[in-house]
Amino acid sequence: MMKLLPTLPLMAGLLLAGCQKEPDSKPAPSSTSGGNPATAPADYLGAAANAHKTATTKVASTGLDQTIKLFYAQEGRFPKDLNELVRPEYLNAIPPPPAGMKYDYNPQSGQIKVVPK
Repeated sequence: MMKLLPTLPLMAGLLLAGCQKEPDSKPAPSSTSGGNPATAPADYLGAAANAHKTATTKVASTGLDQTIKLFYAQEGRFPKDLNELVRPEYLNAIPPPPAGMKYDYNPQSGQIKVVPK
């Protein structure tokens, strides 16, 4: 009995520590979804359309951006306009921008963006 007495407070402390109330661990509501099962298909299609638009825009500008960098490395300057890239060593033609978009090229910085028309 004497050996059990010193371990009693230790066991009580462990028991009480295991009985603490845990905070709610509910996931935060998503800002892209209404959380309504009835609108889930529309939410999904909207998100997929936005992702496709973003990817298409990024791909369209990345190829031209790399060509502009190549032009700069070889010529020591940025092209005056995108049509200056249409040469056998660079591009056969300027690729068309995504539907409803246009290229915005800054000849001073060599930056190209795809922006809405």
